[in-house]
Amino acid sequence: MKRVQFSSPLLPYLFLAPQLAVIVIFFYWPSVRAIQSSFYLEDPFGFGSTFVGLDNYLGVLANPEYLAIARFTAIFTALVTFFSLALGLLLAVKADAVIRGNATYKTLLISVYAIAPPVAGLIGMMFFDQHIGPFVKIAAFFGWEMKVGLSYFDTAFAMVVIAVWKQIPYNFIFFLSGLQGLPASVREAAAIDCRSGIKRFWTVIFPLLAPTAFFLLIINVTYALFDTFGVIDVMVKDKAANNPITLVYKVYMDGFRGNDIGGSSAQSVILMIVVFVLTVLQFRFIERRIHYT
Repeated sequence: MKRVQFSSPLLPYLFLAPQLAVIVIFFYWPSVRAIQSSFYLEDPFGFGSTFVGLDNYLGVLANPEYLAIARFTAIFTALVTFFSLALGLLLAVKADAVIRGNATYKTLLISVYAIAPPVAGLIGMMFFDQHIGPFVKIAAFFGWEMKVGLSYFDTAFAMVVIAVWKQIPYNFIFFLSGLQGLPASVREAAAIDCRSGIKRFWTVIFPLLAPTAFFLLIINVTYALFDTFGVIDVMVKDKAANNPITLVYKVYMDGFRGNDIGGSSAQSVILMIVVFVLTVLQFRFIERRIHYT
């Protein structure tokens, strides 16, 4: 195998330096600072800090409001991940079978991914608006009086719908690429052996998509935990205090609005630990079932 030759032994490190600098400055350094701040009671204006040990962690874990938000975050993450993956896979399968107008069909599905999360949240709020929202009118037709921004359940439902709508194109792109990369001979052999399209998909096609699905599972869990911040911020800002929020938005609320630097740092460390544990579990118990070809 031919190896790349560099004129200077330092040149490869120079190529890596910008990326390494970004990782250190925007990930490792903030993480270290958050862990350090979580053990202190800090003045929000920088006039000093007092070491309090694990008091910030104990205060967070003993707070009923934080535990309720953690439960909502777990449910929200599970719903967004499941429906985003399921609908993305369904649309990819349908797009893979389209013969006429497939370019237009794919473009319409992918275009949503170009929308930034805050913009997606704003568009979603227009759909769920109390006066002009079409979804509110459809729900009223079935006897459901939606009050997004006032009702806890209605706001949570709207959050899940908007977050799923925003993430579907990302999953669609990867699933469609995976489907189009499957050998035609495998599909033809599966069609001969099994007449049922549904059974053929779950026994032949989907196992071959397992590596893509596993990658998207990790990406979607991360998206639901962190990248939905913009959607949630648009939906709950300046609204009633009983609206549902996720853990990452709780960190922002306590740190930037409540000026509780130590408490918000402890929450961010807890969230990092949760994500680390979820990632380990995914690779430990799910990745071993994935067969790469």
